[in-house]
Amino acid sequence: MSRSLAPAAVAAAAVLTLAACSTTSTGGSDDHTSHDATTAASDAFPVTVEHAFGETTIEEQPERVATISWVNADVAIALGVAPVGMPAEEFGGTPELSTPWKDEALAELGAEVGSENGPTLYSEADGIAFEDIAELAPDVILAAYSGLTQEEYDRLSEIAPVVAYPEVAFGTPWQESTRLIGEALGLADEAEQLVEDTEAQIAEAAAEHPEIEGKSFIYANLDPANASVINLFTSLDNRSKFLESIGMVEAPVVTEAGGEAFYIEWSAERADELASDVLVAWVPSEEAVAQIEADPLLGQIPAIAAGAFVPSANDTLTIAVSAASPLSLPWALDEVLPDIAEAARAAEAGGDAGAEETDGR
Repeated sequence: MSRSLAPAAVAAAAVLTLAACSTTSTGGSDDHTSHDATTAASDAFPVTVEHAFGETTIEEQPERVATISWVNADVAIALGVAPVGMPAEEFGGTPELSTPWKDEALAELGAEVGSENGPTLYSEADGIAFEDIAELAPDVILAAYSGLTQEEYDRLSEIAPVVAYPEVAFGTPWQESTRLIGEALGLADEAEQLVEDTEAQIAEAAAEHPEIEGKSFIYANLDPANASVINLFTSLDNRSKFLESIGMVEAPVVTEAGGEAFYIEWSAERADELASDVLVAWVPSEEAVAQIEADPLLGQIPAIAAGAFVPSANDTLTIAVSAASPLSLPWALDEVLPDIAEAARAAEAGGDAGAEETDGR
């Protein structure tokens, strides 16, 4: 996204990342402050954070927090701070344009979407909602995970101090986003503990599926309606980072082709070169799975041929992993780990069969 990052190829790659949405802001009250912000360590300020566009100094403890893009609102909420404004979840969201993990955490804060204390939602379908954000008069704007441009950063900075991404657009690991936002909110210690707790939860869940450990993976988008190109996510993307966090290893073919982009395009004519133990992929529908498996090119991907294919048409799950956060990852673990474990077992069975053929057994 930037959801403003959005040229067609990138938008496609991200869901690639998102989908259409409404254009009006919804819900919330514009005269409330971010829930529990007053519990932050006010003596931590002023705080100066470094990012891709320079430095931002936050003079006082923020009470009104606005966010753009993905992840940033999740982190603030996980730290006990309900934003006064955040983007509507127009891809993979609930009917209320939120997510299950946000809804649960906001309810615990007494700030449900649509309630008096809930955040105002604004559309990013056409880019950053500058006017909606300005109307909320925030004390800080969180964009630690985003595709913010210099121009957008400058314009947002006229509204409030902006916490931009450290180095790479849409390349900030959730741990780094959490620490950066924690520092900006005066909650650095709480952010560090949140990272530790979430990593421990991921490790514990992964340990229940030892067959996953060490398996190579490719994370892709596969669309039979556009079967000439396969979108592959690199290790810069949260999807790949998630699979690495559960003990998997990026397939060498992707590592070698990677570079500095979070995804690359791969010709379907070379589908048979995409060797990995497991292939995880977003697909546009359940019906598309059979079409992909029967496609004369896509069906040649080794993991598909081996039955180690993990397709998902669940857009909520896609956003939980692609916009990984301390709130979304625990939710995603239960949804996706069993399917990946099953694919890993299929890969092992295929490997055993291959060994038997090689040995003449």
